[in-house]
Amino acid sequence: MPALAPPVTDERNALREFMAFHQSAYFAVSYGLTDEQARSTPSASALSVGGLVKHATAMQRNWMARVAAAPELPPKDPRPFDQIAKEFGDQHVMRPDETLAGLLKAFEAQNAETLRLVETADLDAAVPVPQDIPWFPKNQKAWSVRWVILHVINELARHAGHADIVRETVDGATMYELIAALENWQIEGWVQPWKK
Repeated sequence: MPALAPPVTDERNALREFMAFHQSAYFAVSYGLTDEQARSTPSASALSVGGLVKHATAMQRNWMARVAAAPELPPKDPRPFDQIAKEFGDQHVMRPDETLAGLLKAFEAQNAETLRLVETADLDAAVPVPQDIPWFPKNQKAWSVRWVILHVINELARHAGHADIVRETVDGATMYELIAALENWQIEGWVQPWKK
C-alpha cells in the first residue's frame, strides 16, 4: 500500500481506487497492535483503533445497503429504536469479547462488498433520503449513488485520520512507518491474523 492512491483512468476507476486506498489505511494503522492496545482510548477522545475499524465496517454496511437497494429504500429494520440506538452507540467501541483480528476480518469482508458495488452500481441511480432519521436532511429527497460513494470515501478518510492520532498516542507509530512495515510483512509472505 503506497502512501498515495494509484493513478486513475476514469470516474468509476477513481471511485474504486480511492475507496480501496482509504480502506487499506485501517490495516496499516492496526498493524502490530495487541487487542488491548486496539481497545485502548489513550487520547482526549473516547475513540480506539478497534472501535474505529468497527465503525468503518458498520458505516460502509449501512450506506452500501442503500446503494444496493437504490432506487428503493433498504428493508426497514424491524427492531425497536432503543435496540438500534444501542447498537449504533456500540459500533464505536471495541468490546472486551471482540478481537482486532475478528474486527479486521469483518472489515475486509465489508470492503469487498463495498468495492463490488462501487464497480457495478448505476452511479446516477437515486438513493432515497430516509425521512425518519433525525440527522438526515428533510429538504433532500434523494442522493445519487455517486454521492453516497463519495460520502463513504470521505467518512473512511476522516476516521482513518482519527485512527492515526489514536495509534500515535498508543505507541508513537506513524502512518508512513506502519505502511512500510505492513508492506514488508506482506512481501515476506506472512498471513495476516484476520485471514487465519
